[in-house]
Amino acid sequence: MNHNAVCVELQNLSESYDFRSVAQASNGSVLYASGGTRILASVCVQSKKVVEGDFIPLSVQYIQKAYACGKFPSGFIKREGKPNDFEILTSRLIDRSLRPLFPKGFAYATHIVVMVLSYDGKSDLALGALHAAANALYVSNIGIKGMPKMCVSAVRLGFVDETFIINPTKEQRAQSTLDLFVSGKDDELLMIEMNTDNHTSVLAESVVMEALEIAKERIKKDCACFKEAFAPFIKPSLELVLQEQDSKALEFLQNSCAQLVKNAITQASKSERADFFDEIIAYLVAQGYEEEDAKYSLSVYKKSLMREMVLQDRMRADGRKLDEVRPISIVMNPLPYAHGSALFTRGQTQALVVCTIGGDNDAQSIEPLGEAVKKDKFLFHYNFPGFSVGEADMIGSVGRRELGHGNLARKALRSSLKDSQSSIRLVSEILESNGSSSMASVCGGSLALQACGVQMHTLIAGVAMGLVTQGEQYAILTDITGLEDHDGDMDFKVAGNEEGISALQMDIKLGGISSEILHDALMQAKKARAHILHLMREALQGVEPNYDVLPKITTFPVSVHKMVDIIGQGGKTIKGIIERFNVSIDLDREQGNVHIHANTKEDLQGAKQYILDLVRDVDFAKYHSGMQFSGKIKKVMDFGAFVELPHGGDGLLHISKCTSDKSKKMSEILGQRQEIQCEIVSVNGQKVELRAIDL
Repeated sequence: MNHNAVCVELQNLSESYDFRSVAQASNGSVLYASGGTRILASVCVQSKKVVEGDFIPLSVQYIQKAYACGKFPSGFIKREGKPNDFEILTSRLIDRSLRPLFPKGFAYATHIVVMVLSYDGKSDLALGALHAAANALYVSNIGIKGMPKMCVSAVRLGFVDETFIINPTKEQRAQSTLDLFVSGKDDELLMIEMNTDNHTSVLAESVVMEALEIAKERIKKDCACFKEAFAPFIKPSLELVLQEQDSKALEFLQNSCAQLVKNAITQASKSERADFFDEIIAYLVAQGYEEEDAKYSLSVYKKSLMREMVLQDRMRADGRKLDEVRPISIVMNPLPYAHGSALFTRGQTQALVVCTIGGDNDAQSIEPLGEAVKKDKFLFHYNFPGFSVGEADMIGSVGRRELGHGNLARKALRSSLKDSQSSIRLVSEILESNGSSSMASVCGGSLALQACGVQMHTLIAGVAMGLVTQGEQYAILTDITGLEDHDGDMDFKVAGNEEGISALQMDIKLGGISSEILHDALMQAKKARAHILHLMREALQGVEPNYDVLPKITTFPVSVHKMVDIIGQGGKTIKGIIERFNVSIDLDREQGNVHIHANTKEDLQGAKQYILDLVRDVDFAKYHSGMQFSGKIKKVMDFGAFVELPHGGDGLLHISKCTSDKSKKMSEILGQRQEIQCEIVSVNGQKVELRAIDL
């Protein structure tokens, strides 16, 4: 073993950290090892340059190298390029876990890069990446004067056969009904991501709380282990100084503008509030204060006033009770030619969610690192255009936030679906946003699925919870707005039904959360979901799927050894069927089933009958050149017609056998005829060529 490396034994996980062999020009680095997996994490800070703005200038990049599993990158250029969904979501996971460690006033640009250099196909990449990044930061020389360093750890929990498994293996995760990822420092939780799986629609709050308590205890032990093992490797601290911004206009605001600010908070919509705040800032500037100071002072005062109203007066900005959900309106199937749609409006948040049903060929192909290409048949895409918040922005490529919100909604709904051969795509178009647009997408998505007639175990609703704390005092807020999210201490999104939770996501801004607050938030969210689900069920009354626009779907069994006849040499037969009937065909060779998707009932029935005739034992030896018969016209195409043969199977009557006029179509020649007299021109295997003898 490398003398610079230190081994750490965690529950069901053996890790090794080498802090001194690689990337020593950075402020902190580590080569992480678990099994055959190697991950490099580095942290760099611009300690001599202060970034202006009221935010933490932290950025995280998680990158998977194709050579890590002995592959070339896909695509024409053959080098790593645009990050895939897993890379972006893992970057967000690391960012959300480490950002709470940086206190307000930290104004030095910090960049964390995590690269997967080798992958054994077994290790938990998200868990390893977070441990590598967190401990590279822990041993780095990035320190804040007067503040101790904080160690972060994470744990994944599975639930198999009513038993919790800490850091489950890949095989155990495949059997688990729970996927819970938790990060924290010592005995405080920082970030939670959870969803049910394997067709377990929801888990009771008591089960989730038990899992979180197990995770909390495990993280506490792991942090203690890390602190002891890594103490010799911590670099001398830079002792960076937090930047303090003067609030020169704050006292003037409190003495002269208190009622104006309170009116803007309590009596205005989101857009009106922004206008009022602009007027207050202009007034402060007119009094001689700098514009930046005016903006900062107003931000500080607005935040303190909103929190004081909640904690002291138990009053929210829009007048609601702490556990009250904003007014909800639902319009079902507002888009007549979409397969299914729902317009879900909650307060000033509005999501138009549209469902599209497709076949196997419409599924998303994904290629996880070190694995074969897979097909994902359930997609959820979330779009957040600038006009939803009144901004004049061009619509561009999907950002990290949009991808994260779509992934959360997908997790919330996935386990509520029953087995289906269809591919399903949900798209949430956020038309207006003032808090909790991802949870509005969950509600709208569940309704849109119902509008399509998709078979589901249960309806799913989602709600975002907030938190305001001061010392021992705290208040939990149901269905938070943008103001309460921005100036509060927690964003806690919970999706599920009346019985339990299908997915949740929690981000903490204050550095940790107690079990008591977490339990209260879950119970308050459960009450809110029951209210929302009641309104959703009312909106669904009398709603029927629009079968005129829905694709026509059928599944029927075929002998496995007959699949080759459907495919044909080089796929010619199945391609011909798809082109002839304008359908999508999926063959399940293991179960011996044929799945057909079509736009019309006629195409569906025609393709099915054609395949049944194709796999039927037809004695083509009975057919010979010169044989005449009267046959039913099965299908008319521009190039010809397919005619039913007397002993089974179809023959092709090509248009060239009917006319020499190349401008005519076969439908013009046949008119309304249902049958036609034909003569067999040639027989080649199962292909029979005909000519008309009564045209």
